[in-house]
Amino acid sequence: MQLPYWRLSAFYFAYFAFVGAFTPYWTLYLQSLAFSAFQIAVLMSLFQVARIFAPSLWGWLADHLGHRVKIIQWLAVLSTVSYVGVFAGESYPWLFAVMLLLSFFWSASLPLIETVTLGHLGDQFDRYGHIRMWGSIGFILAVIGLGYLLDYFSIRIMLWFVFAMMLGVLIFSRNIPEPKIIPHHTDDSSIWTIMRQPEVLALLAACFMMAAAHGVYYTFYSIYLVDHGYTKGQVGWLWALGVICEILIFLWMPRLTKLFGLKRILVMSLFIAFVRFNLIGWAVDWWWIVLFAQILHAATFGSYHASAVALTHRYFKGKHQSKGQGLYTGVSYGMGGTFGGLVSGYAWESFGSSWTFGLSGAFALIGCVLFIWMTPKKI
Repeated sequence: MQLPYWRLSAFYFAYFAFVGAFTPYWTLYLQSLAFSAFQIAVLMSLFQVARIFAPSLWGWLADHLGHRVKIIQWLAVLSTVSYVGVFAGESYPWLFAVMLLLSFFWSASLPLIETVTLGHLGDQFDRYGHIRMWGSIGFILAVIGLGYLLDYFSIRIMLWFVFAMMLGVLIFSRNIPEPKIIPHHTDDSSIWTIMRQPEVLALLAACFMMAAAHGVYYTFYSIYLVDHGYTKGQVGWLWALGVICEILIFLWMPRLTKLFGLKRILVMSLFIAFVRFNLIGWAVDWWWIVLFAQILHAATFGSYHASAVALTHRYFKGKHQSKGQGLYTGVSYGMGGTFGGLVSGYAWESFGSSWTFGLSGAFALIGCVLFIWMTPKKI
C-alpha cells in the first residue's frame, strides 16, 4: 500500500493545533475563573490521569478488533461531543466532570495514530519525522495565532478556537486508511512478558521521570511568563520557538540516530531537560536565557519523543503494537505527567515557582541516571 503521507500529516496537523491552543492557554482561562494554583493543577492533571489507563484500554480494544483507525474515528466523535460541555458552565465541579470525560476519549488518540503511522511506514521509519513535523507546524500556527488574538479579545475566544481544531481532527480522521498488521513471533506472548524485560523497564522508568519533569511546564509555564511581564503574544512565540526547534530535530533524527543510536539520544535528552528547567526557573527575567531554554525543547521533547516512540516500536511488535504505544503513553504522560502536575501544584504554592522548576529539572536528572543504571547493555 502506498504511504498515505498527506492524510496522516493532516491528522497530526489538526491534533497538535488543538494541543497548541489548549495546553498553553487553557490554564489562563482557568485562572480567569479565579481557580487556585492547586485547582488548576488538578484540572490539568486529569488529562494525565486518563493517560494512565485510557490508552491501554483503547489500545487493547484496537488490537483485539484489528480496527485501529475505526477506534480513532469514534474517539474523535466522542471527544468533540464531550468538549461541548465547556460552553455550558464555569464552576469547578462542572469543568472537572467535562475535562475528565474529554480526557478519557482524547488521551487515547495519539498512541493509536502513532501505531497506525508506524504500521504504514514499516521499514521506512526514517520518514516518521517528516510526517510528525506537520503536527508541530499545526501547533506553531495555533499557539502564535491564538496568542495574538488573546492580546485583543476576551479569553473566551479560546473556547471556540479549540472547538474548531477538534472539528478538524474529526474531519481528517475519516480519511486515514487502515494499515496491514504484520504477524510477529511475539504475538502469542503476554504483554507482561515483554514489559518485564530490563531494557523495557529502563525505558518506562526514564519516560516516567521525563513526563514528571514536564508537569510544571505544561501546567504553569504560560502563567509564569505572564506574571513576569511577558505579553500573551510573546508567550505564544516562545511556545512556537520550542516547536520550530522540534521540527528541525524531527528532520535530523535519521542522521542523529545513525551517529549516536536511540539510547544515547534519550540519555542526552534527559540531561538537557535538567539544564533547561533550571534555566527557566532561575533566569526568567533574562529574556535571552528564556529564549535559549526554549531552543532546548528540541531535545526535551523532539529527540526524546522520537527516540522513545522508536524504542517502544522496537520492543512491541505485531499484535502488541497498540498496547505498547498505549503503555508508553500511560506510564509516561499518564503516571509521570499526573505525578509531575500534582507535585508542581503543591510545590508552586508551598515553595515558589523557581524551586518548582528546579525540582522538575531534578526529575529529569533522576530519569537519566535510572536509564543508564537499568539498561543491561552498554548505551
